[in-house]
Amino acid sequence: MDKQRFTLAVLTIVPLVVACGSEKATSGSGSGSGSGASSVAAQRPVTGVDWQVQSITVNGAAKNVHGKPYLAFDAKTGKAGGHLGCNAVNATATVRAGHITLGRPSTTRMMCDASLMGTERALLGLFNGQVDYRVDQDTATLTSANGTIVHARADK
Repeated sequence: MDKQRFTLAVLTIVPLVVACGSEKATSGSGSGSGSGASSVAAQRPVTGVDWQVQSITVNGAAKNVHGKPYLAFDAKTGKAGGHLGCNAVNATATVRAGHITLGRPSTTRMMCDASLMGTERALLGLFNGQVDYRVDQDTATLTSANGTIVHARADK
């Protein structure tokens, strides 16, 4: 009987230990107090946030970001939307842990300055395929299979 209780206790405790060990610790408030205190930070989701585009790389070449482009992903509606620098964009979006499948983009059809259109063309490289994403605090990195990498910051 003791062996059965021990086995039951182990089977009950192990999942709890594993779950507790998966939380990400951060260095606290960043006040520079040097106290060494740490806190557990909740990981920001990629959905429900306007991601302001900070940089774009296409096939290893950095592109200038013009305008104020942003992207947003809504898991509830299955949509992605935003602004590409010149035109607004919408597409279907299926969000799964670490991946977003973006459908064919639908955009408004305004013509803008060549610099804005260049930003738009680069961002359109994320659509119509799967994008891997990583969120680290207030920064998201989106990487498409075709070589487009976008770094974005959460709008505050």
